[in-house]
Amino acid sequence: MTRSLRQEGAMRDNTLRIALAGNPNSGKTTLFNALTGARHKVGNYPGVTVEKREGIRARAGRQYRFIDLPGIYSLTAYSIDEVVARDFLLEEKPDIIVDVLDSTNLERNLYLCLQMQELGIPVVGALNMSDEAAAKGMLIDEKNLAETLGIPMVKTVGPKGKGIEELLDCIDRAKAPQEAGRLIHDKFINYKEEIEAKLGALQSLIGEDKAFGAKYPERWLAVKLLEKDADAYSRLKEHAKAPEVEKAAHDAALWIEKHFGKDSEIIMSEQRYGYIRGAARESVRVTKTADFSFTEKIDAVIMHKFLSLPIFLFVLWGVFQLTFLLGEYPMQALENFFGFLSGRLNEAVSSDVLRSLVVDGIIGGVGGVFSFVPLIVILFFLLSILEDTGYMSRAAFATDKLLHTFGLHGQSVFPMMLGFGCSVPAVMASRTLKNPRDRIITILITPLMSCGAKLPVHVLLAAAFFPDNPANMVILIYSIGVVLALGSALALKRTVLKGDPTPFVMELPPYRAPTLQGVLWHVWEKTWQYVKKAGTVILASAVLIWAVTHFPAYELSDEAQAELAAAFLLENPGADGAALENYIETSAAESALAYSYAGRLGKFIEPVFRPMGFTWKIAAASILGFAAKEVIVSTLGIIYRVGTEETEESEGLREAIRSDPDMMPLTAFALMLFTLIIPPCFAALAAIRAEIGWKWLGFEAGFLLIAGWAVSSAVYQIGRLVL
Repeated sequence: MTRSLRQEGAMRDNTLRIALAGNPNSGKTTLFNALTGARHKVGNYPGVTVEKREGIRARAGRQYRFIDLPGIYSLTAYSIDEVVARDFLLEEKPDIIVDVLDSTNLERNLYLCLQMQELGIPVVGALNMSDEAAAKGMLIDEKNLAETLGIPMVKTVGPKGKGIEELLDCIDRAKAPQEAGRLIHDKFINYKEEIEAKLGALQSLIGEDKAFGAKYPERWLAVKLLEKDADAYSRLKEHAKAPEVEKAAHDAALWIEKHFGKDSEIIMSEQRYGYIRGAARESVRVTKTADFSFTEKIDAVIMHKFLSLPIFLFVLWGVFQLTFLLGEYPMQALENFFGFLSGRLNEAVSSDVLRSLVVDGIIGGVGGVFSFVPLIVILFFLLSILEDTGYMSRAAFATDKLLHTFGLHGQSVFPMMLGFGCSVPAVMASRTLKNPRDRIITILITPLMSCGAKLPVHVLLAAAFFPDNPANMVILIYSIGVVLALGSALALKRTVLKGDPTPFVMELPPYRAPTLQGVLWHVWEKTWQYVKKAGTVILASAVLIWAVTHFPAYELSDEAQAELAAAFLLENPGADGAALENYIETSAAESALAYSYAGRLGKFIEPVFRPMGFTWKIAAASILGFAAKEVIVSTLGIIYRVGTEETEESEGLREAIRSDPDMMPLTAFALMLFTLIIPPCFAALAAIRAEIGWKWLGFEAGFLLIAGWAVSSAVYQIGRLVL
């Protein structure tokens, strides 16, 4: 035991903190998974809701702690992702930076690599997707490239785990000089003699403040000052001779602009790209001429200016149709299983209160939510395939022109699409938008995308009241959500958030066959979040809802039972004893529910919900569903099972709701709309607050509450007049 503790302590002392960086679509996430396997945890960077993933790998007595940075194009930061990556590298100072490069787009990816080299931290380049580059006839001499740039290079193929051991060996070699107490003399880019003279003078001046120089790399800061980077000038205020350095930087930038006739930032960028092109020419050999590639052939249709949007809508329609087609049978099987389980527990549990808790509360509530797991799995599976193949980027371009009409940025389509899965990551995904106005609008409209938590409500009501076309009804609700989101964006653009959207610039990655491992990983991660919520939040909610629907206890008196029996027999003179008993039992259950805390709450708020056609039962379920939308299903399951005995022959919750005389197709449609529009779950509201603050959170909650009530009421009232 003592030896084991000593070994663990030695490994901790021999731990390398490695930042994993790279451009979007470079395969960084796949490589991270190959390096760490399942041994990683997810959190947030301090102060922001940008996802932070850390993973660990142990080898030969050394521990490699990988920190997966957001995918970025440059360390000149505009978006939150870029700010997080830059600040982590500057302030946390990892031992090594592994830059994941897309080998098929080497020159563009090397731009970020050279920027990171100037930070003075050892950089290792992972030439990822090297198999795809070879297939295109691009032969990369990684040794020559490494010698030219002064950055070790290793070829990797993330999905196959190829090159992982070689990459770890390269990391060890890159760290060795520091461990031996020797200085690392990185081979920096040469920016031409005239520029280097200005950089040298600036570096010397910055280096006069030793404490400041120890905090910020002198060459990196000098380059950024010539690039007029606002953050660099902000950090310069900590320097002992800040005014002197700032004046020298301004003078140097002005001299460069007069000398070259261009903005100094453009000059620095051109010098960097020129250096990269020279290195690539020496290290990359193309063995076959470029042709009209597979990607271009597909994009000729997919990205057609007239066909792209209809194709996108058809793809979404196909996704939902296939989800329902494949999910109906396993969903029905789960419903039958929970019905069977309820019947057996009815027989096995003798205590009336405990039986009601288990059957009506836990099985009726949580079981109803679990029944929708097959739909969630299939939906996430199909969306993951679309994302991994590269189609989602095309979807952004397909919708860009339409979104601009409503004051949105083309890249807003990503949070909106993620919103079909879960509002929390959808809200967080808006951080990639550089313009604060675009970010706020996107965040405010994202909850109108019908998330996976709302799907069970829509499916339940569509199957119960529109059995001939349940999939089309759910698609209609999703479509209404999109229309409302676009309309809301237009209203926000013309009122509280006036301004023009920023231009949309984004790369289109080549089409790639999705890997089974990658798709299953995404599906498992999203499905597990849903199941975990059902097993924790929904379970606790179900027990609480059961309690408020059963207490205070109510018992129908003998006199009341006699009156009910007389009234029933008067209306149904030929009814048998079983029908009479069922009627009395159902009436007793209705009275008990009305007498409970939930019934009293429902009756109290019923006047507000009456314009939407909701009875006090539906009103209570809607209010209790504010915490999490799945709770509406579990609440309905509890309410409509009170006083009934579930057996394996029961037709389930759909039939129970459909048999309620106060529930009609129009009422169900209004409830679907209300569930769609009202504020999202508490977790999503917390994400909104973290991203844009309390003021906008209050605005969002009030806006969605009013809109949900107004739209649902208008549809119900107009529907009553028309139908």
